[in-house]
Amino acid sequence: MLLDEKDFFREATFKICGSLEIERALHQCLLYIRQFIPADQMGFHVYHRDAGVVETVAYATPEAGKIMSVKIKLSQQAIMQIEAQRSVRIRLIDRLADDPVASPVAQRMNALELSAVVLDLVLDRTMLGVFSVFNNGKEKFSQEHVNLLKLLSKPCAIALTNSLRYRELKNLKEMLADDNRYLQEELNRISGEKVIGAENGLKDVMRMVHQVAPLDSPVLLLGETGTGKEVIANAIYHLSLRKDRPFIKVNCGAIPASLIDSELFGYEKGAFTGAVNTKRGRIERAQGGTLFLDEIGELSKDAQIRLLRVLQTKEIDRVGGRETIKINIRVIAATHRNLEEMMHQKKFRADLFFRLRVFPITIPPLRERQEDIPDLVHHFILKKSGEMKRAVIPKPSIEAMERLMSYHWPGNIRELENLVERSLILEQGEHLFFKEIGGVGENLSILESHDFKDKDNKQQAKNDEQVRSDEKQIFLQSENQIASEKQLASLDRAVSDHINKALEICNGRVEGEKGAAKLLHINPSTLRKRMKKLGITSGRKNRPKNS
Repeated sequence: MLLDEKDFFREATFKICGSLEIERALHQCLLYIRQFIPADQMGFHVYHRDAGVVETVAYATPEAGKIMSVKIKLSQQAIMQIEAQRSVRIRLIDRLADDPVASPVAQRMNALELSAVVLDLVLDRTMLGVFSVFNNGKEKFSQEHVNLLKLLSKPCAIALTNSLRYRELKNLKEMLADDNRYLQEELNRISGEKVIGAENGLKDVMRMVHQVAPLDSPVLLLGETGTGKEVIANAIYHLSLRKDRPFIKVNCGAIPASLIDSELFGYEKGAFTGAVNTKRGRIERAQGGTLFLDEIGELSKDAQIRLLRVLQTKEIDRVGGRETIKINIRVIAATHRNLEEMMHQKKFRADLFFRLRVFPITIPPLRERQEDIPDLVHHFILKKSGEMKRAVIPKPSIEAMERLMSYHWPGNIRELENLVERSLILEQGEHLFFKEIGGVGENLSILESHDFKDKDNKQQAKNDEQVRSDEKQIFLQSENQIASEKQLASLDRAVSDHINKALEICNGRVEGEKGAAKLLHINPSTLRKRMKKLGITSGRKNRPKNS
């Protein structure tokens, strides 16, 4: 068949460069060239010089093409031959079994008795790989065949490098998608936990959360530092229709004013010194999802203006960019500061304030939701004990829980969490006593002020210490009677039941050898004080009639 080399080059190039799926391109090319050349197999191979390994990345027969990654370790003789033939870009091998470099590959392809034409693929003086064509076992390759295949050196080099880059990009994309799935699962696991106090102290807050979550309206979370604003923001996100989209957090108080624009809005390559690549900002990364602006009161005035534009126009401009980018995000903001006061002081823009304050939610401080403290303590003990891999999960003592309930918690839930962690580190037993509540040096002053009005009476404080010590003994004896963790919230009830049981056994007697104080191993005066506090009226006059 008469063949024009230009036609051959053009058609073969269209085939080999016609698809980024290299196995498909290789198969199409083979079907074309075997009309003119006795070719029966074709392959792309990459030589990893440092490892002395040849990797076959694609292979084709008349039936189909196949992508693969078959790596073969070369012998020292083969490696030396490769180095010696670096200047020879095309080689005709009469019998593959006789070639130290080609024979290991040919053995995998069942082609040891075949001949082959091998082309080095080079672009910009960079060795990319090798293109091999095996014959059909019937006809030998002629010089004319070699010359035709030589025409395909550059197109095959381009096809191989494009395919390798495409393959690498797909792998990176899959890795990124897998990382994103993993991080999203971790986020759901960490931040999607049940809100402690949802049925008690945060009942009204959660009612508002459920009302606003399914909407796209902006939400402004207000409350003191450490009240759990981020937890509520997470709850809104997980209950929203955007829960499968990004949730991007920005701590406005942690970003320097000079970097806030580039962090929020991103920048184009060359926008400023050091901008060597284009970078998407936090707002753009939240596309389709939720943007959580924590500490919104710390934003600079310039950043406030740009954020206002985002809320108004749903558009952003990267720093140094010329193209306006449309965005679709839901904004949740949070602050511990008084934005209204800041607005009157001209420190916070009024128009931005009213844009954010579409649906404000005020989160109460911990001192106003004391009923949640037992559940929070239990939650943090379980969480921190797991992190510390403690075999035994400790419990708070009775008097410790009383102190926790009466403490004013200036640091709110964050302070409570830190206190639990510190106590778990310091106390390795089965019970936690939280001896340093509120910080080192404060000791037990909160309990003293709660139980006794005269805080300055040193003798009274000494008696209080004895009470606490004896209460611990009562708790340890009554522990087996506590049927579940829920009774931690009824500590006085547990102590009261135990004391009543002791009085019943002692026929109402408090003092003496047969008295309840002796049975409980505590001082009689201590027992009477505790009975008075718990409202227990007993004594010999109240003992059963049959005693």
